[in-house]
Amino acid sequence: MPASRPAASVMLPVLLLLIAMFSIQIGASLAKGLFPVVGAMGATSLRLGFGTLLLWLVLRPWRMPWRSLPWRMLLGYGISLGVMNSLFYLALQTVPLGIAIALEFTGPLGLALLGSRRLRDVGWVVLAVAGLLLLIPWSSQHEALDPLGVAYALGAGLCWALYIVFGQKAGAEHGAQTVALGAAIAALVAVPWGVMESGMALLAPALLPLGIGVAVLSMALPYSLEMVALTRLPVRTFGMLMSLEPAIGALCGFAFLHEQLGLLQWLAIIAVVIASAGATLGARAPSAAPVPD
Repeated sequence: MPASRPAASVMLPVLLLLIAMFSIQIGASLAKGLFPVVGAMGATSLRLGFGTLLLWLVLRPWRMPWRSLPWRMLLGYGISLGVMNSLFYLALQTVPLGIAIALEFTGPLGLALLGSRRLRDVGWVVLAVAGLLLLIPWSSQHEALDPLGVAYALGAGLCWALYIVFGQKAGAEHGAQTVALGAAIAALVAVPWGVMESGMALLAPALLPLGIGVAVLSMALPYSLEMVALTRLPVRTFGMLMSLEPAIGALCGFAFLHEQLGLLQWLAIIAVVIASAGATLGARAPSAAPVPD
């Protein structure tokens, strides 16, 4: 009986983290469905705009001692979050969801590898590179990925790494409330761009429930669940579980967007998942932060 208690205490945060990851990817699928109406940047604006409002209502960051906050780190955190969301949604215009996440995962993967000094970690680099090479259409039978979409996804990965670095430093003292401030800065970066692209279409009454749905599924709900999981799981376990994100994205892309992936593309995603999990477990000081996709 006593042995079952630790297992139960681990299973709950693991379940919460899995729910959070599926929530994020379902939210991304819903957002991609908005692209024909408001474009990628319009969908980004709806996500960050409504998401920021929800986070402020829940976390109430106005009670923080603003003058003593690490504003340089907060600005880096918020700007990287805003650019990352924008680039990722731009990538989704032409790249399937699962593949876009696998490409984006090169950012945190590289960050985890930088924290490791073991020779065997070279193997994780080789595996990740092999996975990415599988995404290249080596014959005319395989459909080529859009180079610009790939570049957007890789750029989002770089911003993801910066987001983790800045987020750890910005949130060291104030924790969860930092997310709300970072989201507000991110909204200031992305929302004007979306307004210029989509204009009054963003204010259409029919889009209001969809925009709130994207914000809840992509930000408010998963960020809250991830914070609970992170406080109850070892950081390495958290990072290893997060490496399932590309596979979950591919499943959600198939289920909600009818995106069909070939065998090599599935193998590429699996290779990135294994490399990310291995690099996270091997890192001396693993990084973990709420997934911002």
